[in-house]
Amino acid sequence: MSSTETPRLRRVLKWTDAAAILIGITIGAGIFAVPQGIAQNMSSFGQIIWLWIGCAAFSLVGNLLYAELGTRLPVTGGEYVYMNRCYGPFAGFMFGWAQVFIIRTSTVASMSLITVAYFQYFVELSRWQELALALCIIAAFGYLNYTGIQRASLYQKFSTIVKVAGLLLLATIGLALLPGTESKLGETSVSQAPGSMVGNTAQAFLLVLFTMIGWDRVGYVAGEMTNPRRAIPRALLVGFGTVMVVYIAINVVYHNALGLEAIRQTNRVGVDLATVLMGSVGASFIAVLVMISTTGSMNGTMMSAPRLYYAMAKDGLMFRWLNYVHPKYRTPSRAILLHCIWGTFILVVRGSFETIITGMLFVILIFYAFTTISIFILRRRNVAQGPVFRMPGYPWLPGLYLAVVVGLVLVRAITNWQQSLIDLAFVAAGLPAAAFFFGIIKWPGRGPSTDRGLGGTPNNMLYQRSQDER
Repeated sequence: MSSTETPRLRRVLKWTDAAAILIGITIGAGIFAVPQGIAQNMSSFGQIIWLWIGCAAFSLVGNLLYAELGTRLPVTGGEYVYMNRCYGPFAGFMFGWAQVFIIRTSTVASMSLITVAYFQYFVELSRWQELALALCIIAAFGYLNYTGIQRASLYQKFSTIVKVAGLLLLATIGLALLPGTESKLGETSVSQAPGSMVGNTAQAFLLVLFTMIGWDRVGYVAGEMTNPRRAIPRALLVGFGTVMVVYIAINVVYHNALGLEAIRQTNRVGVDLATVLMGSVGASFIAVLVMISTTGSMNGTMMSAPRLYYAMAKDGLMFRWLNYVHPKYRTPSRAILLHCIWGTFILVVRGSFETIITGMLFVILIFYAFTTISIFILRRRNVAQGPVFRMPGYPWLPGLYLAVVVGLVLVRAITNWQQSLIDLAFVAAGLPAAAFFFGIIKWPGRGPSTDRGLGGTPNNMLYQRSQDER
């Protein structure tokens, strides 16, 4: 690369790297953190396993939908690109703003909290020590991603292999050791949640969905894939299949070994299961496994989300200084720094794991609705940059998927409206910023924008970037 050439992102990721990102992001703390809440909302293992299967079917449709979107527009930025192309730069900006200020940075905060919680199985910490360690974890993975995507990808592969192998080993041991004992899969008990059956089921569905979200992140690194049109569909389907095998197996073992009532009483179900199967050694094993799992999820998000901020800045829809690729490491280094800094802010301000993840999920679902509509728009406009993976069951499958997404948003907004308003405030804070970026309000040194509008055509910069990354 000459001294005058603008640094570009390296196209080094294969479909196996993309699948590792998906698996690494998806299998984080959720499978260890949500079983208690799910058990409290449901009344039997049968209901719970059908809930997981139903959510898996919903997620499969999401994977197929994003596979088509990713191959139609295979450039860095994922949903931001799809929304920008379908609804105009304003919609793309608001989506990107939400990603920075509540959605993806919440993962950094929540995963660091869970990592610290399981570290305390070995060493007890004060509240300030917990916070300091969480900040150090964020800084460490920020540095790893800052200094090169290949290094971060190496850790992603390692953590993915360890977490999948560890969970499968735990499930295998559980299934092997327990047939001779009395199974607890048949336990039933009235739901402990105060709401209606519909409300409780919806709440449990959201908790299950939290453990499965990850398919939307693969498109963020399309600009660094060697062959995104081939890699994206394969990575989504292989990654999703791996995740579901692990999840179904581990849920069977949870309920077979511990039972419904015991799961309702513990917020460390993985440790309790390992203690039953392997004693204190098993509990230590699970504590280490969870820490690797959560940091892998954090690392996967850091590999993907800052590419969105970089893509927005390159299109002139985010702070200009984010349009920067480090000349030595060839990473969007400033975007990675922003991701870590705001994740730290959310960690300090919002505090609890539950508050962070429920707010994140509520906002994600709102944008999922708009992303789903995008596939109808792109097909109607016949937008494609080469061969395209076409999802089966169109238009019925994406239509049904959209109906479920809208229903979940409405249920959460009605049943927990106070917290929903706070979550929406993070997004609404982008409206004044949009006034600056779209020239409605001018700031010193920034001239009026002539190539961007609020309407439905893509801006010239997004088009040019798509040509550059082909």
